[in-house]
Amino acid sequence: MFRKFSLLFAIAILTFSAFTWADLYGYVDEMGRAHISTAAIDARYKLFKRSAAVVENKKKVAAVEPKMPKVSHRTYKLYNKHIVKVAKRFAIDPALLHAVILAESRYNPGAISPRGAIGLMQLMPDTAARYNVSDALDPSENIRGGAQYLRDLLKLFDGDLELAIAAFNAGEGAVIRNGRKIPPYRETVAYVPKVMSFYRKYQERI
Repeated sequence: MFRKFSLLFAIAILTFSAFTWADLYGYVDEMGRAHISTAAIDARYKLFKRSAAVVENKKKVAAVEPKMPKVSHRTYKLYNKHIVKVAKRFAIDPALLHAVILAESRYNPGAISPRGAIGLMQLMPDTAARYNVSDALDPSENIRGGAQYLRDLLKLFDGDLELAIAAFNAGEGAVIRNGRKIPPYRETVAYVPKVMSFYRKYQERI
């Protein structure tokens, strides 16, 4: 079993060799299939390859990472109870939900974008309808709908966190049309590393 595990991950490391800047996490399911991601999506994912590039350039990376907007402890605590509950329900890392919420609305439940995205996770009306969110301005409903959408995006893109985040911003259709790569939209290209940066920082906090 250990040899099988090692072989699968050896293959996975070669497959994911393009991600030399990132740590790699993964696990082998009961069918013997390897699941790899650049972040610990849920409790099953364990760190198995730490990038030398990240270790050696940690200070440089930190210097160019987006600065996290300040959020009061009271605000964080207010929404954290909803986030933890929903994250457990849909097997998503609560740090990821926090990161998306921070990037999308800075924890403003009444946020409405010029394009019509609503609430904490900035759900578009059609996305809210797809996940039976009757009131996107209600924090608990908004977080639940956004978490479901993220879970489905992760499944759609085989656990690729960056593609799921890109799809959350630009729509899954845009990612698929672009050959299952991050679409070359200025907003999306900036959004993905921002959320990934926030996610890493929330992982250290939670």
